Amino acid sequence: MLGINNKTFAAGLAILVSTMLLVTGLQAAEVQGKAPDFTLKSSSGKNLKLSEHRGEVVLLNFWASWCGPCRKEMPYLEQIQEKYADYGFTVMGVNVEEDSSKAKKMLKDIPVTFPILFDTSNSASKAYKVSAMPTTVIIDRDGNMRYLHKGYKSGDEATYKQWVKKLIRE
Repeated sequence: MLGINNKTFAAGLAILVSTMLLVTGLQAAEVQGKAPDFTLKSSSGKNLKLSEHRGEVVLLNFWASWCGPCRKEMPYLEQIQEKYADYGFTVMGVNVEEDSSKAKKMLKDIPVTFPILFDTSNSASKAYKVSAMPTTVIIDRDGNMRYLHKGYKSGDEATYKQWVKKLIRE
């Protein structure tokens, strides 16, 4: 054995479990406050302003083409968009890269129907204090941030669906 006694092992395990619970707790949270407004160029070439979607439930997803979990999550976001679009809901994908050419290339491989916005100056990312890729913020019909989720692992889309359904019903 590596010279670790049972007491030391148990203490280390307790710290590890506590840390994992803390990290997991930080991945998803309810949040409050008005969603910062922004205007960004969309993949269609037009400017899109978040506040123009007041009255809808909006799922903002900050992503990058180099982010593996972002690539995995994108088709699930498209499914959520298709399922709830008729209920006053939209997904907005916000690419955070200064050079949007790689994002545009990725979207050829993973096409989506929801608006893709290019935050080349990172102004929206800073306003939302994005610190992880991907970061998802769900906004209610009144323009208030309600849910925040950092990162993506398989199954997280089920949580998004629960949150979206709850806000659509309000």
